[in-house]
Amino acid sequence: MDDTSLQKWLKISLFNLLLVACAGVILRYKIAFSLPWVDQKYLLHGHSHFAFAGWITQALMSLLVQYLRENGQVDAFQKYRFLLYANLVTAYGMLISFPLQGYAPVSIVFSTLSIFVSYAFAIIYIKDLNRISVKSTTILWFRSAVFFNALSSAGAFTLAYILATKQYNERLYLAAVYFFLHFQYNGWFFFACMGLLNYQLLKCGFENKQLRKIYWLFFLACIPAYLLSTLWFNLPAWIYWIVVAAAISQVFAWIKLIAMIKKNLNSLVSRLPKFSVIIFILVAIALSIKLSLQGLSVIPSLSILATGFRPIVIGYLHLVLLGIISLFILGYIFSQRYLYISKISATGLFILIAGILFNEIVLMLQGIGGIWYVPIAYADLLLLVAAFILFTGVLVLNYSLFFKRYAFAHKLNE
Repeated sequence: MDDTSLQKWLKISLFNLLLVACAGVILRYKIAFSLPWVDQKYLLHGHSHFAFAGWITQALMSLLVQYLRENGQVDAFQKYRFLLYANLVTAYGMLISFPLQGYAPVSIVFSTLSIFVSYAFAIIYIKDLNRISVKSTTILWFRSAVFFNALSSAGAFTLAYILATKQYNERLYLAAVYFFLHFQYNGWFFFACMGLLNYQLLKCGFENKQLRKIYWLFFLACIPAYLLSTLWFNLPAWIYWIVVAAAISQVFAWIKLIAMIKKNLNSLVSRLPKFSVIIFILVAIALSIKLSLQGLSVIPSLSILATGFRPIVIGYLHLVLLGIISLFILGYIFSQRYLYISKISATGLFILIAGILFNEIVLMLQGIGGIWYVPIAYADLLLLVAAFILFTGVLVLNYSLFFKRYAFAHKLNE
């Protein structure tokens, strides 16, 4: 495949998603049954790092480069080819090294190089955004996305310092972990996806002025919203109320955007394949749940209760990573016809959705059961089944994309 082809990079990203799902099955099997040759903690590090770098970051970087190409920079993929390969190499380096040795010299080198790639991408990409003659809110979303990606590294470097010096402080450790996760999930991932959405809404005739207001509400809330994860620090009252305002701001911005979309729903739906409409509705529901839970977390007692039960934390992280970010990327790729959709790939997507829903339901029940000290029978086995469903969905999706002759012969009616 041509190195300058968006299709190539998206197929690589989706294959990486398959490896993420495979690691997820092994992790769940290790919990439910005996698998002595696998170090659970080491594999978990490899699974999460590769999910971030190999799947989501690889896909988002490719889509952001495509935006440049669609806006006059026809040689964009040729220009970014080295960085796309560099990100891919660091992702595979982490996938291999973390399961073998955990946090050790080799894995730390690859994770550090991954951060440096994000720095280089941010610097070059912002310069290229500035070259686009027509200024729109999309550029603001993308500029903020790559900035937050770079900013999240402060959490990673703090973790590295703690591990290197062996000066373990539980509060500082958790604050660093949540800093990295927040500016990845709610910064880089979310702002990049919102930029892609904004790009398509502008094509449908939405007013840039109104979309800009929504951007600023989310942007101004992003940094203080990090403190939602650190309410156990007993923050001063004035900082706490800033955090509350940030949570309310995001909910208000989302309601405002939904109202705008509802007014123009018919013109939007007419441009999309039916299956994409279903996916985007599910993403909207998942994001609504996420923002609602985030709003409730401003109540310190609820925040401490939620973060104290691992199934709730894992369920929340998977809700964002799978139910919002991953589903949005998949829906966006196929709705824009960057990859052909067939009956087989659509089937794979719906199997994946079923796995996500099943996984979230079991984790939710397990979390509620933990709060009330009521164990959920066969929870570990059910989560293994959910992981296998997720893997099956992604496997079918990859099969449809890599075996084009069969997939194209069964192309889905749009």
